[in-house]
Amino acid sequence: MRKTVALFVSSCVVSTIAGLSTVLAGANITVDAGTGEILSQEDPFQRWYPASTTKLMTAYVAFRMLESGQVTLDTPIRITALAAKQPPSKMGYKVGSELTLDNALKIMMVKSANDVAMAVGETLGGSSDKFADLMNAEAKRIGMTGSHFVNPNGLHSDDHYTTARDMAVLTLRLRREFPQYAHYFDIEAIDYGGKKLQPNLNALIGRFQGADGMKTGFVCPSGYNLIGSATRDGRTIITVVFGELKLTTRATKAAELLAKGFETHGTGATIDTLQPYGAPTRDVAVNMRPSVCSKDVIGSDTWDGKDLEGHIVQGSPYMNRMDHEPAVEKVALLPAKVNSLGMELNRIPVPMPRPDRSSLTEASNATKAVN
Repeated sequence: MRKTVALFVSSCVVSTIAGLSTVLAGANITVDAGTGEILSQEDPFQRWYPASTTKLMTAYVAFRMLESGQVTLDTPIRITALAAKQPPSKMGYKVGSELTLDNALKIMMVKSANDVAMAVGETLGGSSDKFADLMNAEAKRIGMTGSHFVNPNGLHSDDHYTTARDMAVLTLRLRREFPQYAHYFDIEAIDYGGKKLQPNLNALIGRFQGADGMKTGFVCPSGYNLIGSATRDGRTIITVVFGELKLTTRATKAAELLAKGFETHGTGATIDTLQPYGAPTRDVAVNMRPSVCSKDVIGSDTWDGKDLEGHIVQGSPYMNRMDHEPAVEKVALLPAKVNSLGMELNRIPVPMPRPDRSSLTEASNATKAVN
């Protein structure tokens, strides 16, 4: 299944404008989870910004710590000042609030809350930077040769990147090593006590036959990403879709690749035997900002579980409207701890040094992440 450089260039259509690479077609790979066989691929070694698909690695590190007994699902995750300052998508919890790791994982996978993911990283790693070190150590250990992580939530950094092939490797590890935690990836909606339920941002769930995962992602430089999985008659297929131009098309593209995957059997090439290929530009991350966040398109897509459903399913022969009310899981903060003076201990802000404003440039320029 090895492609030629010419095919890489024609399919990816990469150009350079003012030092930023732009792309008209993204990268993807579809794999049989049981055998590891590659069913389809398009530039899987092209460097890409993962956005909130990063949270799959955050979950993987958490699962490894659960397995080793370092933490439990009841371990309190505390919202720090840094976590509370993360841009949307977020829960907006106050500094000092606490929730269990179990609820934090549910919120991360369904709402893709950046503040909660940062809190998980800080709690489990001791700091965001130390948790990133754990992420990179795990990535190296499992053979993610084209990835580097700098934070637990996927908010943009030029040094935070991956490839479609690497995220397929991670997804396979999650499914094979931790089947007991598979339920975190197909939750249809959560109820966190707000005015309305929060549906899963993964539009495949409940709309594509057999869909059971995994995670969405969006920041302007990444475009719209989706890692999808589905199981039919005991066979599980996963697909990684990077760099779609619209929220809707990432779902329809993933549905198409999954559906065709179920109709396909590999020719022997596997995720482990696939060798790197592509033009030299593959090691320069694609920046989708001009294509997805220009004045003409910014804010054109939103997702609340219903407003795009008709558009999505009508645009795909492989998806149907959800035929039931979403199955809901409730999540909540832990009760506040009160001292002898009646003060809520886990609501008292922790003193923090003033941030270096130059380090906040990216955050201040970031577009609200739909994820």
